[in-house]
Amino acid sequence: MFGIPGKQAVTMTPRAAKQIARLMERNGTTGLRIGVKKGGCAGMEYTMDEATGIDPNDEVVEQDGARVMIAPMAQMFLFGTEIDHEVGLLESGFKFRNPNVSDACGCGESIKFKDVEELAAERGRE
Repeated sequence: MFGIPGKQAVTMTPRAAKQIARLMERNGTTGLRIGVKKGGCAGMEYTMDEATGIDPNDEVVEQDGARVMIAPMAQMFLFGTEIDHEVGLLESGFKFRNPNVSDACGCGESIKFKDVEELAAERGRE
């Protein structure tokens, strides 16, 4: 929907692709559906759910056996995002490096996006 021909909507690091493929195999799912929803102190939060099917309006990204589907309403906000998977001593999980974020809360759980006009203008320059 909001893509640029020849450019994937999101990218995955090798660690993220490996973890997503592992989850898909272990749980027998089609992939992970990512999106955004209202919430948190900065206004928006990422969502990530295991999916058993692909919606016709999803943007689908496949890499190294991993599949990510981007919910239609989130495509504009997630375009250009790199998904990583980090493992640390105290926590592990998926991390989003998103160029469309203008601010984030201190705990890192919620984000604020650039306004729609600014995002649309940036897409026109790419």
